[in-house]
Amino acid sequence: MMDDTDRSLLAELQHDATQSYAALGAAVGLSAGAAHERVRKLKERGIIRRTTVEVDPAAVGAGVLSFVLVEAKAWMGEAATRKAFTAIPEVQEAHIVAGAASVMLKVRTGTTEELQDVLRRVFAVKGVSGTQTVMSLETMFERPVHCGHPGPVGAPG
Repeated sequence: MMDDTDRSLLAELQHDATQSYAALGAAVGLSAGAAHERVRKLKERGIIRRTTVEVDPAAVGAGVLSFVLVEAKAWMGEAATRKAFTAIPEVQEAHIVAGAASVMLKVRTGTTEELQDVLRRVFAVKGVSGTQTVMSLETMFERPVHCGHPGPVGAPG
């Protein structure tokens, strides 16, 4: 079970995962050692899955964001399907969904021509019977997972 301090630590780490344990602890009212221990336990429990860097997709040539709804005549949740979608590097995420589609893919490419190539590879996946693609014109915002706490311990919420 997470407490308010854990939630505050997570919020701080999501804002800047490079800060020192001293700065992290100061932000949530802990010593550096206590902050380090709490973060270690959050990792052990699988709450923190990994530490990563947020990259600007356009700056690295992947500015075209699309969501591809994959239609299928059979269940798409098998390991072989997961492996096939994972093998397409432009696919950032794959979600089994309810509704007319079976899977929703988040795809980033540099051009619409590259997107067309990705769609060809998606169609080659066994069981895929069709796709519908929605291209994002602009990302209004993206946010990390909300941990259930509005901010630092003691902050008005």
